[in-house]
Amino acid sequence: MSETVLTLRRGTTPLLISLPHVGTEIPESLQARLVERALAVEDTDWHLEPLYAFARELGAGMLVPRHSRYVIDLNRPPENTPMYAGANNTELVPTRFFSGEPLYRAPVADEKAEIDRRRAAYWQPYHQALDAELARLKAEHGHAILWDGHSIRSELPWLFEGRLPDLNLGTAGGTSCAPALRAALMAVLERQRDFSHVTDGRFKGGHITRHYGRPGQGIHAIQLEMCWSCYMAEEPPFTIDPARARRLQPVLRDLLQATLDWNPDA
Repeated sequence: MSETVLTLRRGTTPLLISLPHVGTEIPESLQARLVERALAVEDTDWHLEPLYAFARELGAGMLVPRHSRYVIDLNRPPENTPMYAGANNTELVPTRFFSGEPLYRAPVADEKAEIDRRRAAYWQPYHQALDAELARLKAEHGHAILWDGHSIRSELPWLFEGRLPDLNLGTAGGTSCAPALRAALMAVLERQRDFSHVTDGRFKGGHITRHYGRPGQGIHAIQLEMCWSCYMAEEPPFTIDPARARRLQPVLRDLLQATLDWNPDA
């Protein structure tokens, strides 16, 4: 594991939180090739690390990358296949903003070589750490639960129609975690009244949820995609709203607690 590209904080429970899109750093060698707008890394999953900070009290571990998704998208398959067929998708090495405009001043001269280089330097270490930690948790606790945390602007016409629900739970259509765990999380969402929600709607889970969720082998994966509007300003400088964050965090706590209360042997 390379501390230069990620940080892994181990917990004391079967729960590991992955935050693959919170990184903001862009290597200096890449900056000149991007349009100036890209240096503000607007498509970051802003403020998720402090928003989920309470999870450490619950005994959850956390995996956090250092670099921006503009360098490479850690939640895309290594072979760069589209996550959502028939829709606009961002790539393993993104070339467009979420609004559809180009990220680069000019096309990458040797695209395959550049993708291979970034995959080895950034993507592979994150997934090696993720795979190893899930294996460790399963060995120690008998099962592991991966919570893949994301956030996004509530309206992005290039990627989806209309406005997203506030909280978007993804379980790859019910295949990435045990049915009872999925039901327990859906029950938490149904009980609260502050946020709209959907399960396995537009966001069913990206590569991380789909690849690592193997409930038959004791590894359960869930993605939560939240709208920025739940806890922050949706326009620059993308500041967190403490009042909104305080309203959201109890719901997040209840969701994570439900994963810890779930008994795979029941």
